[in-house]
Amino acid sequence: MAKTIYTTHSPEETIALAQKIGALLKAGDVIAYQGDLGAGKTTFTRGLALGMGLSDLVTSPTFALVHTYGREPKMLCHFDMYRIEGEEELETTGFFDYPMEECVFAVEWSENIMSALPAHTIRITLERLGDEERRITIEGDERFADSGT
Repeated sequence: MAKTIYTTHSPEETIALAQKIGALLKAGDVIAYQGDLGAGKTTFTRGLALGMGLSDLVTSPTFALVHTYGREPKMLCHFDMYRIEGEEELETTGFFDYPMEECVFAVEWSENIMSALPAHTIRITLERLGDEERRITIEGDERFADSGT
């Protein structure tokens, strides 16, 4: 499994890195975010959307559980699983009704539903190193090894 680590020094650098990643994504890709509150998961998703060519304003789906951006063939489904406790509870959210093979999934708090995600899931861990500095670890796909800023 490929593992690449980047360090960004501002939200703008985080978005720029994510934009490069987003340009490489394709329908059926699943991003599983891990990171504490305020680590930059939604900021990273803003960059993914830009890289995918989506101009929608990306916001945190904390209260809605999911926001969708764009449309086929370029669609991003952004989930927040903070309040979900396992696969059984996930069933009631409508998660499985979204066409995984037709869009890119970006899942915040993925550790709560990891057993429900496919084997090819790309794991992105965001760690706060300071107010604006982040360590971003990407695991699971060779495509992103040369995406550094």
